[in-house]
Amino acid sequence: MATSRQTAFQIGELDKVTIWLYIALVVTGWGMIYSVNYEPNTAAFSFLDLNNNAGKQMFFIVVCLALLFVIIMTDWAFWRTYALIIYIISLLLLPGTLIFGREVNGAYAWYQFGGFSFQPSELAKFGTCLAMAGYLSSTGVNLSEWRSRLIAFGIFLLPAGIILAQKDTGSALIFFSFALVMYREGLPPIWYTIGFGSAACVILGLAANPPYVVAIFFMILNFYLISRFRERTRPWWIALAATVAFTIAWPSMATWVIESAGFMPDKVPDQDLFVLVPHALLLIAAFLPNYLKKNSIIQGQMLTRLFFLVMAGGLVFAASIANDKLLAPYQQQRIKLWLNPSEAAADARGSAYNLLHSKMAIGSGGFWGKGTLKGNMTRLNYVPEQTTDFIFCTVGEEQGFLGAVIVIGLFAALLYRITVLAERQRSNFSRIYAYGVAGILFVHFIVNIGMTMGLFPIIGIPLPFLSYGGSSLIGFTLMIGVLLKLDSNRGLA
Repeated sequence: MATSRQTAFQIGELDKVTIWLYIALVVTGWGMIYSVNYEPNTAAFSFLDLNNNAGKQMFFIVVCLALLFVIIMTDWAFWRTYALIIYIISLLLLPGTLIFGREVNGAYAWYQFGGFSFQPSELAKFGTCLAMAGYLSSTGVNLSEWRSRLIAFGIFLLPAGIILAQKDTGSALIFFSFALVMYREGLPPIWYTIGFGSAACVILGLAANPPYVVAIFFMILNFYLISRFRERTRPWWIALAATVAFTIAWPSMATWVIESAGFMPDKVPDQDLFVLVPHALLLIAAFLPNYLKKNSIIQGQMLTRLFFLVMAGGLVFAASIANDKLLAPYQQQRIKLWLNPSEAAADARGSAYNLLHSKMAIGSGGFWGKGTLKGNMTRLNYVPEQTTDFIFCTVGEEQGFLGAVIVIGLFAALLYRITVLAERQRSNFSRIYAYGVAGILFVHFIVNIGMTMGLFPIIGIPLPFLSYGGSSLIGFTLMIGVLLKLDSNRGLA
């Protein structure tokens, strides 16, 4: 049973800096939502009307304030004791949207209750934070061991996989922020090298022709293998140069061969795969002399490099195939525009519409902005989803560069403050939980603002505390509230 000290509402024990930063962001968000829906001829207290977004968001804010009060009145140990149960409940809520959920922009990620909707993935982020903190702080857990790594990865990959099945790619990607927590808790850096390398391979597979990307990988490995020969390397360098020349000339050669044989180019599938043939032959010729030396150290190094070549090439081809076969046409187009922004103008009324108008709205604000309630592009709804995914456009247009910097500064200050709270915790559970919250907020913040400016593909995730939506605001309030409660009792942990 909790003591009176643990349950009493004592505002002096809560971190005031975090509270004020939270309030500043929530109030700013409500003001931007009100501005988007503002109509000059409406009643004075229309912002309390639950039929518009500003009224609904005000209702959600009141709910969140009540939720904060409940969290603060709860015993701090409750969250550590029931972390696994909360995680399981959040998981059980996810699959139901595939059957009973409401479809929004192609994703089945919401439950509908009258005029309100609920997105269980927001609760799953909170539950996963608690579960990761509970597991990683357990006795005997060591991320230098494979068993601990696999369980930790499974904790956040399980909800991510279910959400991906809902076709809510953006929310699923957020769960990879827990990799930041695992780094802080001792996951070897090589995992992050592999992770960033894998991401680079995926991007290359989407941005370029996969056979030519893999051909470059072959060239790099062949260069390494040839450089290991001590004598008579000149023939090998000539052979490598020949494969490079063959790769460059292959498109013209392939066209000539196909036309000479009487075939139509579009009837010959995957002719670019043949560009890999000389590289593979050279690899075999360069690999075997080194491998047959029967030096276990050399053999181990060469097998490791060959393994990474196969994995990297597989990711390149897998990314291209997944893009063509699994993603919806509009998702493919968004990725294409992200990788080739110069093509956006040619699709100004199609997939590039959101991005172009988002950048126009932000840029039109100048340094000082057009002023509160005076954003033409905001009020005339030139940018779809402006109260949710593109709320930062309203900040840029009405408050200008200065307002945008202030909002970014508030987020940076909040993230910094959370890391300060994390490092002063005596409890491993509280520290890991705090870093989990910081990771989720950081990825949301970076990706949302980045996608409004074309730095990231448009994947549809909200800006914490600013975007319209009860599920999002309640989810982030839960995270901040529990963090404040744990921090206020850090001397008792």
